[in-house]
Amino acid sequence: MLSRVYSAAVTGIDAYQVEVEVNCGYGETFIALVGLPDAAVKESKDRVSTALANSGFKFPMGKTTINLAPADVKKEGPSFDLPIALGMLAASEQLETDQLDNFIAVGELALTGAVRPCKGVLPIALRARANGLVGVLVPPENAAEAAVVDGLQVIPVQNLREAVQFLEGEIKLAPARVDIDRIFAHPAGDEHDFSEVKGQESVKRALEIAAAGSHNVLLVGPPGTGKSMLAKRLATILPPLTLAEALETTQIHSIVGLLAAGQALVTQRPFRAPHHTASDAGLLGGNINPTPGEISLAHHGVLFLDELPEFKRSVLETMRQPLEDGIVTISRAAGTMTFPAQFMLVAAMNPTPDGKMPGESKSTPREIQNYLGRISGPLLDRIDMHIEVPAVKFRDMAAGPTGETSAQIRERVVAARKIQTARFAGKPKVTCNARMGARELKAHCGLDDATKDLLKFAMTDLNLSARAYDRILKVARTIADLAAAETISGEHVSEAIQYRSLDRQLWG
Repeated sequence: MLSRVYSAAVTGIDAYQVEVEVNCGYGETFIALVGLPDAAVKESKDRVSTALANSGFKFPMGKTTINLAPADVKKEGPSFDLPIALGMLAASEQLETDQLDNFIAVGELALTGAVRPCKGVLPIALRARANGLVGVLVPPENAAEAAVVDGLQVIPVQNLREAVQFLEGEIKLAPARVDIDRIFAHPAGDEHDFSEVKGQESVKRALEIAAAGSHNVLLVGPPGTGKSMLAKRLATILPPLTLAEALETTQIHSIVGLLAAGQALVTQRPFRAPHHTASDAGLLGGNINPTPGEISLAHHGVLFLDELPEFKRSVLETMRQPLEDGIVTISRAAGTMTFPAQFMLVAAMNPTPDGKMPGESKSTPREIQNYLGRISGPLLDRIDMHIEVPAVKFRDMAAGPTGETSAQIRERVVAARKIQTARFAGKPKVTCNARMGARELKAHCGLDDATKDLLKFAMTDLNLSARAYDRILKVARTIADLAAAETISGEHVSEAIQYRSLDRQLWG
């Protein structure tokens, strides 16, 4: 007898539906699994056969053929265990139901028949809704993330027998429910706060501007000045995630398997800090069938690269296209994948190999040049703000906490972002000042004659590139938004220029 069960697999950050066709015939007892399965999928027949026996079902006799369609796309992971088991039971007439066409089933089976969690359940639930199915059968640990999809029955099943009894109508299982408003109303508490940072008021101001416009930042200063401490607190002043941003971010984390058991959504902006030994594939994503890397895991959040010159130059150069376009495209023999990568880059580095400023360093000019030369000019041009982090004075260290809290700074950042949201309404690809293109710059960054002369003088004196000119305008627009100013003034441009001067002092 022939049966069909719907399942799904993930490619990129999206899911596609898979038909699990099972045919039980005559002849020698044998299981043939076809449809480009990987090693984990091939092993499912052994897990399924044992799970069937331990769940009180009979193993189908004769030749059993299992086809995973479409057959020209490689299938990965153990999530096909549950649909294969249901298909074998239906084909051997141990499962009699008309509900198999209404649900997508995913889940790994333990040898006892228990259903174990798997990756990528959120994009699978979104695919089920898009295809007009009634619901999904999922492991209990994955029910919360699937339940954020409206208009879909999310049925958590503890084991294989419970899934069979539900499909046959012997038992009723309550669909999983989550209260999205409650999840956003009670986010996890921040471990860090800007009030803990002593001194560094100018750096705090610069990071507030960066957060308000989502600008990339390079922090340059000697060791022990608080570069990492400041970077870790940047995420605490960013605007809260919207529901659309949370869904995108959760999809990526679900695919990689970073969601905790029972977690429904990622409600805080990600903060990723890969080590400087990270490879190209680790940062951008890779493998034979590409999976998201660190820059995609930082989508709608912060990617912090500490000790920037210690990263391989080839790794840093691969970031140029994602920084410009907000996406990363990976091409392999198996196909081309595109992952979202709209993140804030925050990098930190010492000014010289021994950590001191150039005038105080004992390193030779050639050693300093070789050290700074690990970072290319095109990559520097894509970083909007270059900030010097000076040593903290003793009186600041000895004083108690006097600075503003992250919540106070975030209020101003959120107000500036609201101005940008209204400004770019109807342009989904432009969500903040840092994402402005040539048209938006022309429309929203007009300057008077005096301000133009000031910018012209700075361009000539600092020998800035055309890309740096655009960056100055974007930062100036953000400074004006923080001041709730309609137009960009010379004061705003002057402050923006100072965030481009440091790289010319060091690299010029």
